[in-house]
Amino acid sequence: MGLCSFHYLNLKWSRLLLFFLIATSTSFAQGFLHQEGQKIVNGNGQNVLLRGLGLGGWMVQEGYMLKTADFAGAQFKIKQEIVDLIGEEKTEEFYKKYLENGITKQDIDSLAKWGFNSVRLPMHYNLYTLPIEKENVSSENTWLEKGFVMTDNLLKWCAENKMYLILDLHAAPGGQGKDANISDYDETKPSLWESEANKKKMIAFWKKIANRYKDNQWIGAYDIINEPNWNFTGTNKNGCDEKLNQPLRELQVEITKAIREVDTNHMIIIEGNCWGNNYDGIFPLWDSNMALSFHKYWNNNDVNSIQKMLDYRTNYNVPIWLGESGENSNVWFTEAISLMKKNNIGWAFWPMKKIDNIAGITSVSITDDYKKLLEYWSTRKNKPSKEFAYKTLMQIAENYKMDNLTIKKDVLDSMFRQVVSEVSIPFTKNTVPGEIKSVDYDMGKLNNAYFDTDYQNLWVSNGMETDWNSGNVYRNDGVDIIKVNSDFVVSNIKAGEWIQYTLHSNDERKFYVSIKYNGKQNGEVYLTNSDGTILTEKATLPSTPSKTISIGTIKLKKGNNTIRIVFEKGDFDFYSLIFK
Repeated sequence: MGLCSFHYLNLKWSRLLLFFLIATSTSFAQGFLHQEGQKIVNGNGQNVLLRGLGLGGWMVQEGYMLKTADFAGAQFKIKQEIVDLIGEEKTEEFYKKYLENGITKQDIDSLAKWGFNSVRLPMHYNLYTLPIEKENVSSENTWLEKGFVMTDNLLKWCAENKMYLILDLHAAPGGQGKDANISDYDETKPSLWESEANKKKMIAFWKKIANRYKDNQWIGAYDIINEPNWNFTGTNKNGCDEKLNQPLRELQVEITKAIREVDTNHMIIIEGNCWGNNYDGIFPLWDSNMALSFHKYWNNNDVNSIQKMLDYRTNYNVPIWLGESGENSNVWFTEAISLMKKNNIGWAFWPMKKIDNIAGITSVSITDDYKKLLEYWSTRKNKPSKEFAYKTLMQIAENYKMDNLTIKKDVLDSMFRQVVSEVSIPFTKNTVPGEIKSVDYDMGKLNNAYFDTDYQNLWVSNGMETDWNSGNVYRNDGVDIIKVNSDFVVSNIKAGEWIQYTLHSNDERKFYVSIKYNGKQNGEVYLTNSDGTILTEKATLPSTPSKTISIGTIKLKKGNNTIRIVFEKGDFDFYSLIFK
């Protein structure tokens, strides 16, 4: 996959995506988003189903997005590792470039083009105001222009694309949860819940934000605290067994009051404890223009998985919003978004950019030099020079530019087109005669474009971690893909699995078909049409290294043809099909 990512989105896919977005779009007029009973509506009273993307990793770095989680999960730890290598001055240069490239107008233009109508901005308070320990006067707040200017620019880009911007305080003063990776919590300093100064700073922050943006209709809402996870009276350190949540409720009430002193236009979104989902003790609600956020990861996509939130919506006559979700397979994405659509729940998936990943809508290219940095940080052996580390980090910052990303068109397809269509489409143009790469199978749903036995991770529901793509490369479907030298190949094949390809032939004719593979055990394969009609007899694949053998003869019509390769037996690595 090349770095020129826009060329990666073929014209046919773009046109199909545009068609389905137009066919399923809700009326999208301007005006302040607000609560109307159990719905989120715009200024004209029209229902708005938010299709959002969270800009995770930009203002708040999380270790897993940078592949530093094993030794530095929270941002302050990541920054310290960088300082130790290149010094304070060079570190500031890196972060300046990282923030400049992290989100640009081109990113927001692309999100709008792909079908998103909203953006969730995870904010770090320290881009807007000083930490309490750095204030000269403890009761005062020093305001920093950097965060506000970044927000202003983002809001301008969103407005130009008629997209709503939802402001999310992701890292609150002092940190709002024991899960430090999320909130940049430093346990050596007082948390949000242990410091009145931090609480006052947070309240002042939201009043400042509200006063600045009170008249802007493209601010969709204020998501006032992200994923609080703290034990006030319970035994679970992340607050999952809290019954009262009194400090959380009181703080959100105070923030709401401060916002309403200057801004009566914007909707306020609140979150429960236990990463946003424990609302015990939070009710009754205290404002007439609110929504409840919940976060959904690694669980079943059935009504039972959201029933508690549906009950809250009904019982308290308030909208609900899926403020964060993702980090799973394409199958899971399609199912989750379909569930939200069916129940009139807007959503914001997570995140936009991570280094070397398949489950996001983009992937930031990793470099061999960056791998060396990661190895040093992990082992503390072979410390790189300051010059090498600086050059490496600045290249990573450069790789965050949209033009240098790999756009994951299969992920985008699962989030939009597959939600409304059972039809599979070509991943790329496969022309015969020629060699068809095994990994360039059709784009579509499980049981339409492919069948694989492991296709999503439901560990929260069933306690079992599942690698839906065991190689974790190239594509985000259930098909297992590994990298062999410079090639991507299908691997970990199990009996009964199959993959579908759309082939384009310039004329009607017979083709001799061979398979290129690497045998681990004796395998058996055969070809069928998409309707299951068998086209060839079963071919045995002897257990042997890197071999190409004939699997039969088939007749293809002029134009597009759809065939499937069925794996009667495995296990082997499948490289390609060759048509002559």
